Amino acid sequence: MSDPGRRLHASRPSGGFRVFDDAGKEHAVTRPPTAAQRRLIDTADPVTGRLRGTEAQLAALVRRGLAFRHPRPPHDHFLTPAGHRIREAPPGPGAASGAGAARQAPAGTGVFAARVGGEAEAPASGPARLREVHSAWQGLLELRRMTHPDGAVDRPCGWERTHLVRAAALALEAAGHRPDGPEGPGYRVRATAQPEAVAVYAPDAAGLTACAATLERAGWQAGEYTEPRTRRRYLLASPRRI
Repeated sequence: MSDPGRRLHASRPSGGFRVFDDAGKEHAVTRPPTAAQRRLIDTADPVTGRLRGTEAQLAALVRRGLAFRHPRPPHDHFLTPAGHRIREAPPGPGAASGAGAARQAPAGTGVFAARVGGEAEAPASGPARLREVHSAWQGLLELRRMTHPDGAVDRPCGWERTHLVRAAALALEAAGHRPDGPEGPGYRVRATAQPEAVAVYAPDAAGLTACAATLERAGWQAGEYTEPRTRRRYLLASPRRI
């Protein structure tokens, strides 16, 4: 995510990796983050990019253009696009990191992931899961507010457009829809070959209609289609821009 008041641009000159904001101010990143900085980046909130660390640690990330301090109280720190790119890149050779491994860990390892339906290992349902989902959804709304110039929360943000399946699944799970799994039949969200679109399946027509209504309320466009071979009905959903 990026600071609402500052957009960062990256280039890779011969002297190293550099980040520039819209005012032309340069933030040089001439070497990979230290192991401690990488742990901070890896353990940032998976949705909002919110960071936790000492003031000195966070200030060091800011100086390198990997984080920014939000201007509004409580002045939390968040990853910039450059920070997110480092987070999503695999660690270098030999850089075994428990936090880095945790980002790709399956359900049940303590890392939140929205239920897409049909997982081999699904987290246990219950009050704790409901709290996690609610917190993640509220975090996503805050991310929308901070990254849209007008502060709008009724339409998807950049993070959702680059994590389509996870974003759509979070909208459905946060609204109370049951994912397909051990508890019974439910929705499934899957990637498609179309840009900025996911496919959503449900056990019956009523479930599909309900999923469409939820996604539309969450700022997505959803249309119902039929698979040519199986004749199965599904939704094709895309995050709207206006």
